[in-house]
Amino acid sequence: MKITKLVLLFAFLCFTLTSFAKENDRRGWQLELKKLALNVTSTNVHHAQDYNGFSDARLTADSQTTILGALDFKADYFGKHYLWSNGLLAEYGKNTIEQADGQKMTTESADRIIVDTAYTLRLWNIQDILGGFEAGPYVSAAYETEFNTTGGAPLKKVLRGEGGAKLFEGKYIKSLYLSGLFEEDFTYPEHSSKLGWTAGFEIEAPIREGVKAKFKGIWRDYLHESKRQPTDLDYSLELDARMEVLVWKNFAVAPFINYFTAKGKYVHEKGQNLYVGVSFSFSKLFKEAKPVAAQ
Repeated sequence: MKITKLVLLFAFLCFTLTSFAKENDRRGWQLELKKLALNVTSTNVHHAQDYNGFSDARLTADSQTTILGALDFKADYFGKHYLWSNGLLAEYGKNTIEQADGQKMTTESADRIIVDTAYTLRLWNIQDILGGFEAGPYVSAAYETEFNTTGGAPLKKVLRGEGGAKLFEGKYIKSLYLSGLFEEDFTYPEHSSKLGWTAGFEIEAPIREGVKAKFKGIWRDYLHESKRQPTDLDYSLELDARMEVLVWKNFAVAPFINYFTAKGKYVHEKGQNLYVGVSFSFSKLFKEAKPVAAQ
């Protein structure tokens, strides 16, 4: 009964979208460096030991240096009835704390490399709703790893596949999707196959010329795994909000808030990470897909 209702709902949505659909116009390759960013913050405290017991934290704090770099590159091909997307995302962050007694401690705040490719059918081009967007089913594959191991854990190596429906390439809605999720986890010698579902969004809202708000989120819910591993997750959620201000040509400054939480299947409490900062970034559109009439 539930399956029948879902099929009817999907058919209704297809009929509704078709009534607003218009022909796709863009064709060809689009190459874009979406973000090349570097965040550096530093706090230097001298003679903190001499002020032990003073109530002013500015005299007794530990010296800290935080460095975080990020790269996000996209290569998309717009066909008449499909969009072939390819991307590279790399992030690495390191915190170094020098305590008052001279001892140093270094931890990683971010470490991931993701290479992905996706094939999306351009079935509908909606121009009269929510600023316009395209829609269609999609499939994708991605490989995720990291630069360094964390603590005593092995290097992360995950092959990920998705398949579902997506709204994309709109004025405001850059991506909005819901899909099934399959992962093959090669992190441990006995690799594990995992099943679940995922949803995500990427929204941009222009505030004024040179200023835009950006919001991004990814939810993953894991329902089954073939092998029990200590790093198995029940779910994970990442949210990012930033206000990007173009300061000169392709250079931008963006205050941001990033929140990540995840619950291990064999861990009692969920883990959380809240990061607030300012990003200094460079972006460039190397090649833009053109409307058919312009080619």
